[in-house]
Amino acid sequence: MSDLGSERERRRLAALHEYRLLDAPADDELSAVVRVAAMVAEVPTATLNLIDENRQCQLTTVGFEGGDSARSDSMCDIQLRTGRFVYVPDAREHPLYAGNPWVDGRMANVRFYASAPLIAPSGYPLGTLCVFDDVVRHLTPGQIERLTDLAGVLVGLFERRRQGRLAAEMAVNAERSRKFVETLVDTVDIGIAAADEQGQLTILNRAVRRWGGALSGAGDLTEIAGRINLLEPDGVTELPQENAPLFRALREDVRVDDEELVLRTADNALLTLTASARSMIADSGERIGAVVALTDVTRERANLRQIEDLVIELRRSNDELEGFAAAVSHDLVRPLAGARGYLEMLFETYGDVMDDRARKWMSGAVAATDRMQQLVQALLSYARAGHAPSTAEPVDLTDVLTHVTTDLRTLIETSGATVTAQDPLPTVTGDPTLLRQLLQNLIDNAIKYRHPDRSPRVSVAGTPSSSGWDITVTDNGQGIPSDQRARVFDMFAQVDPTSRQGHGIGLSTCRRIVERHGGHMTIDEAPGGGTVLHLHLAR
Repeated sequence: MSDLGSERERRRLAALHEYRLLDAPADDELSAVVRVAAMVAEVPTATLNLIDENRQCQLTTVGFEGGDSARSDSMCDIQLRTGRFVYVPDAREHPLYAGNPWVDGRMANVRFYASAPLIAPSGYPLGTLCVFDDVVRHLTPGQIERLTDLAGVLVGLFERRRQGRLAAEMAVNAERSRKFVETLVDTVDIGIAAADEQGQLTILNRAVRRWGGALSGAGDLTEIAGRINLLEPDGVTELPQENAPLFRALREDVRVDDEELVLRTADNALLTLTASARSMIADSGERIGAVVALTDVTRERANLRQIEDLVIELRRSNDELEGFAAAVSHDLVRPLAGARGYLEMLFETYGDVMDDRARKWMSGAVAATDRMQQLVQALLSYARAGHAPSTAEPVDLTDVLTHVTTDLRTLIETSGATVTAQDPLPTVTGDPTLLRQLLQNLIDNAIKYRHPDRSPRVSVAGTPSSSGWDITVTDNGQGIPSDQRARVFDMFAQVDPTSRQGHGIGLSTCRRIVERHGGHMTIDEAPGGGTVLHLHLAR
């Protein structure tokens, strides 16, 4: 390290030690901010890291037991000196982090990682507010902004602690410290309220005051709170004060996490909130107050209700899907294809002058267009399976399977799959096009959702029954949990939505085809792991 770098590090360490935080228990306020950070990032694990000469000290953590580790092993130390927010959706794919022991399994299996630097007023980084998970995740710009805000709150709390120590030494009154904290909590959009051990409100931050109709910091807290009516999640029934999360945490040792309630503001608007509340306990074990964090999820809940209403409407509109398919063909397929073509021309023409960020945006736009095209095609297949004209004629399933494996040859070869059939498969009565689509969907699904530890094997068999034919498609893939086997036939239902494989329409389409042939479908677990799909086709 250069002399200049050594001097800067010496001053950084001096600034860190000035706060006297190392090897001391974190207070409730610091822990509460880290919990809020985990909620903002929607991850199970978060930590407040301080980095001294030789180690990383996890001062307070959420979701795991913290401790000290060597500074040389620290992910947060890699880019600490830049003083910038660091965001890595998948650390295993990042050249700076892939070999870190927190990533490669020696200490943990971190995938998603983000850290907001804790910058002292002197300009020196003290450590980080770190959120992480063992799965790939992405942050929105709003989440990044809020995490940066919370890092500022932490430094502010460090400062308040230092100021409090100095105040004790210099006999400065506590009012200045309280005002300092109020100013800090006003910097976040999450509503924060606190009460002392007598139940007197001591903090209502800017967001809560706004809900109570107070546009400035002035005003009696009890009066402002009186203009806020808390309701049960139904938005009608009043919530008694003693049942409010803040006062429950005040009178008993209870953790309130993401509890939903409705708030009627001073201007009669209804907000849907999630509340998380904690008791504040002194070192002596005495309960000295409670704090609640309130997150406005009104828009998210409205969007969710709109999606649920859309699904219900789609189920109710099955008889009109043929017309819907025609509209989709003309109104969506062609414009999407045109949009993708323009994106390709844009990249071909201007790709050489784009920076990495522009190329990344371009790649994301193309991927989103492709996914939308796939979704539209899946919806079209679903509509046609239920309403397209069909014929009833003898169909040799052995011949159908031969055509299907030819169509899926690339997928079968690249995945190392084996597709076999009972010889011969039966000849059934039905529509050859729909039955080919049925087998192709089922075999494609069996290979797509293969088990990561073995090559996919798919077997098709058919036996006669008293009323028709029982066809089975058996695979050795991931399998479907027993509690999910009924709902996977619903539109848009997915066993693992986070995998982003498929759209939850394939099995719905298969069930439609089977039902058009007078049959039904069920799912069982395959011997040794995997799935058996039973298709009963009427004669």
